[in-house]
Amino acid sequence: MAWFLIAAAVALVAFGFTALGLPSATLFAALLVGVLVSIRKTDQPPYKLPLIATRLGQACIGVLIGALVQPSAIGALASDWLVVLAATLATLVLSLLVGVLLGLHRDLDPVTGSFALVAGGASGLTAISHELGADQRVVEVVQYLRVLVIVVAMPAVATALPGGGGTGTAPTGGDAPLVVDLLVTAGCAVVGLPLARYLPKVPAVALLGPMLISAVLTATGVSQGATVPAAIEQVAYALIGLQVGLSFTRESLRSVRRVLPLALGLVVALIVATAAVGIPLLRLAGASPLDAYLATTPGGLYAVLATATSTGADTTLVLTVQVLRVIVMLLLAPAIAVLLSRRRALPRPAEDTDPDSVP
Repeated sequence: MAWFLIAAAVALVAFGFTALGLPSATLFAALLVGVLVSIRKTDQPPYKLPLIATRLGQACIGVLIGALVQPSAIGALASDWLVVLAATLATLVLSLLVGVLLGLHRDLDPVTGSFALVAGGASGLTAISHELGADQRVVEVVQYLRVLVIVVAMPAVATALPGGGGTGTAPTGGDAPLVVDLLVTAGCAVVGLPLARYLPKVPAVALLGPMLISAVLTATGVSQGATVPAAIEQVAYALIGLQVGLSFTRESLRSVRRVLPLALGLVVALIVATAAVGIPLLRLAGASPLDAYLATTPGGLYAVLATATSTGADTTLVLTVQVLRVIVMLLLAPAIAVLLSRRRALPRPAEDTDPDSVP
């Protein structure tokens, strides 16, 4: 009964958030409901989602990200691949550096700070951040603060920047029949999820395995444009949001609140920095300032695509750069987490002190 009431509350809040036009409404709703349930149960054992539920949510998000790979978009930009790759890596490096600055806050560490601000797919990073050694609660709140700021600023930026001669038509995808969507989603999950059991020392396999399988099927045309059905996608977002929300305590909530002012300032700085670097880079590939901004802005993929379509921007360029950054970041995330963790764990050099002189 308790889980039924929690699910009903998530659905109701998500409906309200959707009506208000908030991005990732279901995930936000699940996070909020999870936090409220968790901080009220101070004298009872906390609710915890079963591990299989969390991994199913990760697998579905992985399939969803892999399905964004568009063969036509990749082929159209083959001649400018070096510029596209440079813009992708520049955005990632900038967001990682800004994240390290956030990690200097007394309540955080470099791993949490980096994954909280890095532009590499908010839902994917939130889903795997705990396995990578980060504080998943901070990562989710700051990641979606970043998305929210980008979405709110999008109309003003789109009006201010000159556009190009794009078609304004998003690349096709997700047009397969429902039965094909279900088969591809289930197949990627069934093949990808067991990897988490047989590769226990490899973090985030539950997301990365299905993502890679889905990307290969999409890129080769085998999946026929299949993606995760909308209802299953929303359930996956709800599972990830609940997992994070139910892990909050009153003390951790206070810690996140103390981080938010610095995080907001760094989010704005990151948006400005990526625009300052990304626009000149993609201009080398003939992109307009608006196309370049939409392609390199650090987050809000679906809002970015909607803006690109409505403004006549080059949606092929925008989608390719955005999706490439998400996939590259998720693949590099385990190695980055190990590197940052090792740097954090390095012992301080011993002082050159004569033992006989110590009182």
